[in-house]
Amino acid sequence: MKIGLYFGSFNPIHIGHLVIANHIHQYSDLDQVWFVVSPHNPFKEKSTLANDYDRLHLVNLAIEDYPHLQASKIEFGLSQPSYTIDTLAVLKEKYPEHDFCLIMGMDNLKGFHKWKNHEQILKNYSVYVYPRIGSAPGEWLKHPKFQFVDAPIMEISSTFIRNAIKENKNIRPLLPEKVWEYLDGSSMYK
Repeated sequence: MKIGLYFGSFNPIHIGHLVIANHIHQYSDLDQVWFVVSPHNPFKEKSTLANDYDRLHLVNLAIEDYPHLQASKIEFGLSQPSYTIDTLAVLKEKYPEHDFCLIMGMDNLKGFHKWKNHEQILKNYSVYVYPRIGSAPGEWLKHPKFQFVDAPIMEISSTFIRNAIKENKNIRPLLPEKVWEYLDGSSMYK
């Protein structure tokens, strides 16, 4: 199977994440998309993260009705911060029958050259890139390992959602229904 790996904190997962993952699955050659829940992104502050397993639970709630979307906790057992190249090596060893590729927003391209062993990633893996407002492909536009997907532009952020929850705003339309129901009765982001 060809599997797209959608890495993120998913703190919390929201409808933008689902729209992107579903669109890329439907309009590409991917058999599945896995949400790889990251315990600690080396480019983000860890103090704002909810518990790893709580975030994984929210992802599982969000994707219950999407058989082509899966949740992965593969990075939970790896050293932190987690680096994509290390995760890819573990996944390839654990699932040699699968062909993995990356899914990322165009805003990540600007700093892609700073990723640990980014040359090795591009040597062995394809990268599916979805658009983000204010971002351009730059030097990567003609690189053969990058596929630019014409997905809907979703300008929703988990940071906005966390702040709105703290301010007691109604963010129900921005979350998958089961995620909203869980968070509505929880103090996770309050």
